[in-house]
Amino acid sequence: MIKTGAQHIASLRDGREVYLDGELVTDVTTHPAFRGAVASVGRMFDFQSAPENRELMTFETDTGTRANRIWELPGSYEALVRRRRGLEAWTELHAGFMGRAPDHVASCIAGMYMGLEVFEAYDKERAKALADYYRYARDNDLYLTYVIINPQADRSKSAAGQADPYLTAGIVSRDADGIVVRGAKMLATGGSMANEVFVTCIQPLQPGDEKYAISFAIPMNTKGLKILSRKSYEAGAGAVFDSPLASRFDENDAVLYFDDVKVPWNRVFIVDDIAMCQKQFHVTPAHVYQNYQAMIRLSIKLRFLAGIAHRVAETNGIIGFPQVKETLGQLAAEVTMVEAFMVAMETKGQQRGVYFVPDRQMLYGAQTMTQQLYAKIINALRELAGGGMIMLPSSVKDFDNPDLAKLIGKTQQSPAAGAVDKVKFYKLAWDAVGSEFASRHAQYEMFYAGATFVTKGHAFRTYDWQKSAALLDKMLSSYDLTDELTNGQKPASSSRAVA
Repeated sequence: MIKTGAQHIASLRDGREVYLDGELVTDVTTHPAFRGAVASVGRMFDFQSAPENRELMTFETDTGTRANRIWELPGSYEALVRRRRGLEAWTELHAGFMGRAPDHVASCIAGMYMGLEVFEAYDKERAKALADYYRYARDNDLYLTYVIINPQADRSKSAAGQADPYLTAGIVSRDADGIVVRGAKMLATGGSMANEVFVTCIQPLQPGDEKYAISFAIPMNTKGLKILSRKSYEAGAGAVFDSPLASRFDENDAVLYFDDVKVPWNRVFIVDDIAMCQKQFHVTPAHVYQNYQAMIRLSIKLRFLAGIAHRVAETNGIIGFPQVKETLGQLAAEVTMVEAFMVAMETKGQQRGVYFVPDRQMLYGAQTMTQQLYAKIINALRELAGGGMIMLPSSVKDFDNPDLAKLIGKTQQSPAAGAVDKVKFYKLAWDAVGSEFASRHAQYEMFYAGATFVTKGHAFRTYDWQKSAALLDKMLSSYDLTDELTNGQKPASSSRAVA
């Protein structure tokens, strides 16, 4: 089915165990810490189900039904671009501030399905479980989150080397019906408003870590699954006018604790295999496909931030200053570079059997650069705005006081906007650049793809060094010392050098 917002929101009233501020949240759809983000996801599903967006947002499946393009398996360059346009339209609804919206983990599972032969070589039953799950998630329009990182604890030790052998989620027991899992995983971004969670490990495991080498998917309301939410920025955001991003797009993050959770075999994709945990991402197209989606999202977000930068210059009446044009020109070039990377991933994509997959080298080059770029762009916005983003009315309530409203009209002047519009804009700019919500995003953009040494390692691994070496060798082979001597251009004699 093509799910509506109301249907998705209703699906979240399922008895899941979400904990915040020491209490169990009985309904995430109405709780002030979650309801704004839940409503935003609802609007995404309403957008996809609107008749005028049918071709943009959905495709016909192999069974003749229609599904969201997040589950599409492109067979050509044209199909890949068509899917990207749908994802761009969806991302514009939140300006890229929901990094784990439904399109991310769906892209991961779709990428794994594209590499189904890798799972079949490992275990045909596990491969069947994955194939069946892909179709189930697609056909039921599920919103998935994932937890693929182990708790930090003592990072000098492996998962098996921690003081508590079940700090990291691992297998306690198994029987004919499935496996029992105990321990924690992170970071379930969007977990409070997702339907199901994909659980595995992207970090390299060590010999002895076999019980943690698992891959499975379960509903968020599975018995024994506890969702331990971080502080909610939405809860402290107040009115939408004061915090337009935090109040609506705080997708939240959570630690998941598996308190002896039973996972049936038809939901288990990998068990006891350290090497296969890496292969599921890097031998299949999964890692490329999910991070290609992340670059689509980021390109929209950077375009939004560029819009803030330009509007700041207009609002402050400095758009004509040469140094400001230089700053904006640099920003424009950097945002364009990210878009160019995205296009290059598509144009340099390769056929992988019946599927067309984005180019790995371009992807990892983009990830390496953007990890460094985001902080630079945020700093450029800070420099352009100066104190304008700070010296704002304390809240929308100030406008209810006629005397204060009059003073706001005098003190919040701009050559490009009235006082209300200026305050409205700068409240938005601060929420994107300097608020606690914005700080979380600065951290997120730095680490969502892994530590910088990880992304640089991917760039090193996938770059065509042989092509560079061949070009170098070609130049070196175009001349040599013998040719120089034969042509009579001899080096100075040793006797002359002594003299």
